[in-house]
Amino acid sequence: MRMKSAYELALERLEKEGIERPKAESLSEDVRRQIAELRQKAEAELAQLEILHRDRLKTLYDPDQRQQEEDDYVLERRRVEEQRDRKIEKLRREAGGV
Repeated sequence: MRMKSAYELALERLEKEGIERPKAESLSEDVRRQIAELRQKAEAELAQLEILHRDRLKTLYDPDQRQQEEDDYVLERRRVEEQRDRKIEKLRREAGGV
């Protein structure tokens, strides 16, 4: 007898509560490739941001300046992530997947 994955068990619980299972996306291979490319580019940009952030922190000793650097870093990460998510969502809408 095959054991069910946690995902399958969660889907069954949702169905018991009257919540419909999520639909599997029917995206073309090209759209999937574009989405993967967007994610890869965003991950590279986030990695670069983190490296630069750590380098800047090494030169900052004032607590206020360090906090400002942290705040700027968080905002920039959020901007990159939101931009990535918007582009992916646009691709999905254009492909009719969502």
